[in-house]
Amino acid sequence: MRTQVSEGQRGRNGPQAASNRLSPPELLRYARHLVLPEVGLAGQRSLKSARVLVVGAGGLGSPVALYLAAAGVGTLGLVDFDEVDATNLQRQILHGESDVGRLKLDSARDRLAETNPHVQVVAHDARLSSGNALSVLADYDVVVDGTDNFPTRYLVNDACVMLGKPNVYGSVHRWEGQVSVFATDGGPCYRCLFREPPPPGLVPNCAEGGVLGVVPGVVGSLQALETVKLILGQGSPLAGRLLIFDGLELEWREVSVRRDPACPVCSDSPTQTELIDYELFCGVEPEAEPMTHPANEEGREPAGPGGIDVLEASARLRGEASPFLLDVRETYEWDISNLAPQGAVLIPMGEVGARLDEIPRERQIIVHCRTGVRSGDVANQLWRAGYRDVLNMEGGINAWARQVDPGLQIY
Repeated sequence: MRTQVSEGQRGRNGPQAASNRLSPPELLRYARHLVLPEVGLAGQRSLKSARVLVVGAGGLGSPVALYLAAAGVGTLGLVDFDEVDATNLQRQILHGESDVGRLKLDSARDRLAETNPHVQVVAHDARLSSGNALSVLADYDVVVDGTDNFPTRYLVNDACVMLGKPNVYGSVHRWEGQVSVFATDGGPCYRCLFREPPPPGLVPNCAEGGVLGVVPGVVGSLQALETVKLILGQGSPLAGRLLIFDGLELEWREVSVRRDPACPVCSDSPTQTELIDYELFCGVEPEAEPMTHPANEEGREPAGPGGIDVLEASARLRGEASPFLLDVRETYEWDISNLAPQGAVLIPMGEVGARLDEIPRERQIIVHCRTGVRSGDVANQLWRAGYRDVLNMEGGINAWARQVDPGLQIY
């Protein structure tokens, strides 16, 4: 199966399209491409005419953007709103030590200009949402999904289906990665493979579960390869196929993906024809208000542990009846930053069940981790073990560093 981005999609004759004529410096730069029969002069001109949007300038977006720029893709759009921090540098090769604290878009623009000054970089400094996704994606031929969260992943998929744009998908977790091409003409979309997202917290992100820095490089390079093939119309793209990479065992598996005739988005009779609230769809509430126990006010027992924001937690820790502050991160994380001055006690998440005798039942328990995900799981674990005054510190120690103690290291 061969799929090629059409000239109409590329907008080759549109007002925004730049000339695809190659200058003498470009002919020299792309000499190794030009001798390939599958590329040649015509193919290199197609690359120069192409417009590719990379969603995310992180672990996957870094190798994707670098290789597409080096290949001569004429217009590269980048969507990101985050800043570079030190924990990014292990895998996000667009950025360096001097970029820490800068916007990733600014760092990426400088790096890509150094890689290939003939490429136009279009920066979209925004969080992709159901309100802006269609307008952002509309001007591009191919969309590369370099996201690390399910709401944006489903959003990108649905927008690509509705706009008729190929979606070059990639994801990574620890030592493993996945690559595919969705939303091609007649091919399946991401929802044909995963109609519903997993429950919140079941699949940890890179910060919580970790990722070997080389794995995004492998997966992102494959995404760049698939994008170039789509532009050139060469080879067999991964449409209808999911490639699974196990870096620890160095094994590859391929799974066939068929278009779901009942898919709510890409079927012949879709039931969803507009973008939706993807945070709600995925059960994610990043800006949720702190959880409370209204049932307590009515004299009834609450249904589970509640939540507390860092400002309220700080106030309670300064009070006379100070809560027990339980840190469930790993030892190396404690060494990066900790709340020992506030009385925090470290019991890593995997050890909590065997060390319940160290957690007092007569005091209020405030559980925290890095961002509030693991601590939420531990709060539920303690509730099931009979603790009835348990609160999860929302946003974790990083929120504490932002709102209470700026001197703490954010990681």
